[in-house]
Amino acid sequence: MAFLAITCGGTWLWLWVAHGVLGLSALNPLLQLPGFCMPGIAAIVVRRWVTREGFADAGLRPRLRAAWPYYLAAWLGPLALAAVTMALAAALGVWHPDLSPLDELAPGVARWPALLVLMLVVPLLTPVYWGEEFGWTSYLRPRLFGGRVLPSVVATSLIWAVWHYPLAFIGYADFENVALGLLVWTVSLLCQEVVLAWLYLRSGTVWVASLAHAGNNMVLFLLTGQLLSDGADGLGAIATMLLTTVPVAALAGWLAWLSRRRARALNAPPARRVLQGAGGPARRQDQEGCIG
Repeated sequence: MAFLAITCGGTWLWLWVAHGVLGLSALNPLLQLPGFCMPGIAAIVVRRWVTREGFADAGLRPRLRAAWPYYLAAWLGPLALAAVTMALAAALGVWHPDLSPLDELAPGVARWPALLVLMLVVPLLTPVYWGEEFGWTSYLRPRLFGGRVLPSVVATSLIWAVWHYPLAFIGYADFENVALGLLVWTVSLLCQEVVLAWLYLRSGTVWVASLAHAGNNMVLFLLTGQLLSDGADGLGAIATMLLTTVPVAALAGWLAWLSRRRARALNAPPARRVLQGAGGPARRQDQEGCIG
């Protein structure tokens, strides 16, 4: 498949050149940005020159007026998930509430103003994460398994995970046990993709998913990593990722349950649909927005 050849081949070749030849750190944006933009570049190339299908179904319109509730959820959701993660860590006794590590978010800036600035920066970073979402969620996912949401989400997340794997060997993820770390990372990406696909399908725009992706990286995993991995007594990378994945998995399961219930209501006989308060013809977008 042309998309996967360009995405995986291009990204992995660049990582080899950037890290192996040029000596760039895996945490250097100069290494990350070209590689992370590759899925979007591949989707553009395939849509424009390989299949010539164009961009009508790409979800490029921002749809700010219609999709604003989903933008709000995508922006604030990662912060809420971070709070739930820390509450869970405290309940399990692996974290004793201490927010002082957040003082290191921006040296010289108090923690709360720094957190506010971080939240304001996330929307500005959305275009950086657009490349991945335009490639994985907008292009690849609908083309797997005939667009059936659940199997296509699972397949997309597994491919997405494998695409990330080389990063674990060049210092991007400091796993104590690489095999176990990759397994936890895969589960985490699966749960994230369920949420990202739901946001994309319900909002009808790739920009909502891109905003949520930016929030996951720059808020959820940044804050939990800062708070849980700080100091000699901090949790390791695997435990931190696993703990952070728990609320994301719960959210993914809840969204899947809501979607399945919605699908049943839409597929019910007309008389029953009226009784359920779901009268009216089912739209294609409503049906596609159901995970399960």
